[in-house]
Amino acid sequence: MSEENQANGEETMRVDPQRAQVLAENVGGVLQKISGASGGRKVRLIAVSKLKPANDILALHREPPQHVHFGENYAQELTEKAAMLPRTIKWHIIGALQTNKCKPLAEQVPNLWCVSSVDTAKKSDALEKGRAALAEKQELSEKLRVLAQINTSGEAEKSGVEPKDATELCKHIMEKCPHLQLAGLMTIGAIARSKASTPETENEDFVTLRTVRDQVVKNLGIEANDLELSMGMSSDFEAALRQGSDEVRVGTTIFGERPQRKDAKIKMDTTEEKK
Repeated sequence: MSEENQANGEETMRVDPQRAQVLAENVGGVLQKISGASGGRKVRLIAVSKLKPANDILALHREPPQHVHFGENYAQELTEKAAMLPRTIKWHIIGALQTNKCKPLAEQVPNLWCVSSVDTAKKSDALEKGRAALAEKQELSEKLRVLAQINTSGEAEKSGVEPKDATELCKHIMEKCPHLQLAGLMTIGAIARSKASTPETENEDFVTLRTVRDQVVKNLGIEANDLELSMGMSSDFEAALRQGSDEVRVGTTIFGERPQRKDAKIKMDTTEEKK
């Protein structure tokens, strides 16, 4: 979609003032909790907007606190939303990403800011090819950030490279992918451990991610500050912050419960907006 058509899409997309106020208040509440749990550190809040309409994203982006970081789980959904929303949004893909989706996503979404779920060299290579192709079409002001996803819980159903293989993956990204920036490590811990976290206890998965980061920076000879930690979601982000997370991914606390994927709409139509 051209920038002109994209701008027209923004202008015709209705934002309900009451909904916008609720969303802004929700973000404000999360930011207060972040401030309290982080000890004043600068922390990135990714508003996870998967299965929520573009209208909600535009509302948060337009209104105070004028939020810019949004996370999506599905490549096609992100691509469609990005085509109709402002280029000033910084998109994060936070869900498991199939290798064949990596190149088109990196090539088609110029304001894709970070891919948080890189767990194989093949995925990083595909993202590199996509970004390189985009760089041939337009000047890029910065590299595409990527996070190496680590399976800290050892659950077979979880995506992520095993902790022992983290250095090899990170080295590959740094040495073989010039259009990518290895920005940090990410994990999605076990639900049971997240629910058991209290202000007095540490989540084992978050401890593991910190340990892996320490090992990677030692092995690769880089500074710890060069690799951010991305851990924590709606149910456990305060615990993650107390354990040093640099960004948190919060969805339902901001947007409310999500619809089933089959019922989700990319954009609310006029009839639905007036209900």
